[in-house]
Amino acid sequence: MSPTRADHLSPTFAALADPTRRAILARLARGDASVGELARPFAMSQPAISKHLKVLERAGLISRGREAQSRPCHLEAKRLKEATDWMERYRRFWEGSFDRMEELVMELKEKETIP
Repeated sequence: MSPTRADHLSPTFAALADPTRRAILARLARGDASVGELARPFAMSQPAISKHLKVLERAGLISRGREAQSRPCHLEAKRLKEATDWMERYRRFWEGSFDRMEELVMELKEKETIP
């Protein structure tokens, strides 16, 4: 990532670090929900849930609409894709490293069996 580009990954990963926020995102992956619906499974106050939603919103992971008196929350997958793309590069690196290590182990085993 270029230092001149906006850093979207830091707030994304900071938001994802909390299990409550990850659970909220998992719920929103099934469809939009009100704050009350999102708060229901958690043993915490609605203001506490609202704080989690603000973190997710600042990270660009959710947006809030306006329907009459309700403000339904909506999952914004773009930031998740950016984080996934960033992690994917490292997954490929580790897979390549493991593949090379497996080849080396096979070569060593082969040498052990040759008299």
